[in-house]
Amino acid sequence: MNHLLLYCRPGFEKECAAEIRDVAEAEGIYGYCKLEDNSGYVLYVTHESGAALRLVDEADFSKLIFARQWVACLPVVDEISADDRISPLLEKVAELPPCQSVMVEPADTTDGREMQRFCNSFSSAFSQKLRRSKLLADANPYRLHIFALTGTCFYLGVAPVENSAPWPMGIMRLKFPNAAPSRSTLKLEEAWHWFVPPHEWQHYISGGLKAADLGAAPGGWTWQLVKQNMFVTAVDNGPMAESLMESGQVTHKPEDAFTFQPAKNLDWMVCDIVDKPARVTDLMIRWLVNGWCRETVFNLKLPMKQRYTEVRSCLAMIETALEEAGFKYRMAAKHLYHDREEITCHIRIL
Repeated sequence: MNHLLLYCRPGFEKECAAEIRDVAEAEGIYGYCKLEDNSGYVLYVTHESGAALRLVDEADFSKLIFARQWVACLPVVDEISADDRISPLLEKVAELPPCQSVMVEPADTTDGREMQRFCNSFSSAFSQKLRRSKLLADANPYRLHIFALTGTCFYLGVAPVENSAPWPMGIMRLKFPNAAPSRSTLKLEEAWHWFVPPHEWQHYISGGLKAADLGAAPGGWTWQLVKQNMFVTAVDNGPMAESLMESGQVTHKPEDAFTFQPAKNLDWMVCDIVDKPARVTDLMIRWLVNGWCRETVFNLKLPMKQRYTEVRSCLAMIETALEEAGFKYRMAAKHLYHDREEITCHIRIL
């Protein structure tokens, strides 16, 4: 098991590859990447046998930005007969660590989505066969993944249940709330689910907290804050949705978000401004170092080139500023499913 399969957003294979090389080398694991543009996945092949499994066991999946899921897997299994896929795949499963469940997944591409119905059907049939063969048990620490390139070509591997994404394809499926003013609302909802554990919501995302939304109009992110019964200062020269203003929880400040300063320190600040990532980074540093908020979710819009390099640079600037100011903090970043040419960051001052 020297193959590590990583799912990512199509078009971000190079960023995913650059990141996993850095993470693997930090763990003393070396190898090379195989990728195809817009394929939705990357393969990292380690020089050492078994190193891919060691990597998913020892490295922290939550620190990966561009990978939606990772799977320590066997080399590709191809040329399987469409008349009997189960028998040869059962033989391969016997080579893997014991698992508690199975996911059969396609790539998040146009061709992959055409495979979804097959994956759903085959997952049900194969799961039943695995349980009858006593190859699945709830106490096992891994999840079996079958990544279907075609109906006869697969990658088989495992991911630690406690150190991987829990959703098929690594994608959290959210339903767009019709009352929200824009689809951007799903970015903040997904970010909260990624970054804030369920047992912390009552304390950190709850009624009565005070928040600012920078670049708020028409109010997609403000809507999420209002839904959690927060009181929101919405900063944007553009108009806000009337339904939000009628809630009595929103104060609209028609000002430039880059020059706005709150009259009092707040619990939350969120920001989805379309601007250069370095400029947004400076804005976030100013808010955090001045103590204007104790928690933030914000997006960094990525340039067309050197996206991974730009992300690492911006995050390093924030880390340096907070450490020099003497703050203890928690920081994470993720290329979310509802993001496009951007990543979402979460910072909590401790």
